[in-house]
Amino acid sequence: MAADCDVLIAGAGLAGRLCAWRCARAGRRVRLFDAGRRDDARSASAVAAAMLSPLAELAVADEAVFALAQQAMALWPQWLDALRADSGREVYFRRAGTLVLAHPADAGSLDHFERVLRHKLPAAQRAALEVLDGDGIAQHEPALEGRFARGLLLHGEGQLANDELLAALARALDRLRVHWHEDEAVLAMQAGGLRTAHGEYAAPLVIDTRGIGARADWPGMRGVRGEVLRVECAGVTLQRPVRLMHPRYQLYVAPRPQQRFVVGATELESEDTGAPALRSVLELGSALYSLHPGFAEARVLDIAAALRPALDDHRPALRRQAGVWQLNGLYRHGYLCAPALVDQLLQETAR
Repeated sequence: MAADCDVLIAGAGLAGRLCAWRCARAGRRVRLFDAGRRDDARSASAVAAAMLSPLAELAVADEAVFALAQQAMALWPQWLDALRADSGREVYFRRAGTLVLAHPADAGSLDHFERVLRHKLPAAQRAALEVLDGDGIAQHEPALEGRFARGLLLHGEGQLANDELLAALARALDRLRVHWHEDEAVLAMQAGGLRTAHGEYAAPLVIDTRGIGARADWPGMRGVRGEVLRVECAGVTLQRPVRLMHPRYQLYVAPRPQQRFVVGATELESEDTGAPALRSVLELGSALYSLHPGFAEARVLDIAAALRPALDDHRPALRRQAGVWQLNGLYRHGYLCAPALVDQLLQETAR
């Protein structure tokens, strides 16, 4: 069939929405396809804390991920300003750093984290890692006064509210007249077009951002299960995300507006898409309580799980295969790296 648009995008998660938005605001006519609905609260993009933590992630990732994260950190403020203009909506965004803590029994884990990070950080950026004593922790996070004797402050890191971001992107796409095909899974893709159960569509540029849904077209991809707990707690105020060391996992607590918090830690090599297990909920809840006893009165808003697409090297990847651009393998680094990859894709396809 004849092309009636310039870009076809399969997958309306974070990467797909960012691609559609950047293409549309550049004047391209876009069709966006997804197997689910735009308000799907169980997608990998929705089940996330959206922490922008290049330094903290460097302890478990490699230099390629760190480089992408640095590029994305420079893009996020610019893109959020543009998105505000396109959507008419504010997206919660802060860049107050990350606080890394450990209870006395887990002090060795904190020491190891610091050693690894100092070894991997470029010399010019090591000043971004600041060691805090108990008084320093209390100065930055008054709610934690007297609870921890030592911690690390990772300057320059940030966070955003992923639910607000996804909603703002949806609003911007509507305003920019992107044709959004909800509940329309892509069955096949090739250079110049794609096919769904409803028909065939053609365009010069075809992009695949389906995450785990693209596994058949990307050998070696697997799903890694992530679980989060969302709570509301009027009795605790945090200024920035907190990571709490533990021998088995790192708990993260990301504050949001209206005294809400996103709590996560579990990362399971499992492709089970069912509800979180009781063990996970108990571990998250007990670790949260150990951070501050005021969380005992927190109201549980939601417990969710989703599969994150991962490749063997845990690096996000952008490639062109048989005439189709594929952006995938974002793993736990979606919000951290997506803008850099989307920007690279658009630069490549504009040539």
